[in-house]
Amino acid sequence: MAMARDIMHAGVTCVRSDDTAANAARMMAEMNVGCLPICGAEDDRIKGMVTDRDLVISVMAAGKDPEQYTVDRLPQGHLVLARADEDATDTIARMREAQVQRVPVLDEERRLVGIIALADVARQMPEPSTGELVGAISQP
Repeated sequence: MAMARDIMHAGVTCVRSDDTAANAARMMAEMNVGCLPICGAEDDRIKGMVTDRDLVISVMAAGKDPEQYTVDRLPQGHLVLARADEDATDTIARMREAQVQRVPVLDEERRLVGIIALADVARQMPEPSTGELVGAISQP
C-alpha cells in the first residue's frame, strides 16, 4: 500500500503570499513547473496555490500589472490537501472528487513537505488510477 509520501514530489518551493505575480511566474519558469504553493509571509503555512493559468487569466488577461499584483489577491477556491501518512488511493480519490491536478502534502505538524501532481500518479500508481483521475479532471 503506497502512502502519499511515497508518490509525492518532495522539495517543493513556496511563493510568499506578498510576492508579485511576476515573481511567481519567474519562479515557475526557473523551476519548470505549472504551479506553486502560496505560503504565508509570516508563518510559512500554506495559504493556497497559484497556477500558470491563474497568472494568465486573473492577472494578464485582466490587465493587472504583474509587477504590482500580489499572489495573495488571486482568487482561491477550496484548497485540497493530503497528509503525508495517508493512503495514496485516498489522496487520488480526493483529487478525482475535487477535479484537481495537484495536491500539496503536509506532515504531522502541517508543514508543506511535497506535492502530488497528475504526473506523479502516472509514474507511481497502477494505470487504472491514472485513467480514472484524468477522466474525472477532464469533466466540465
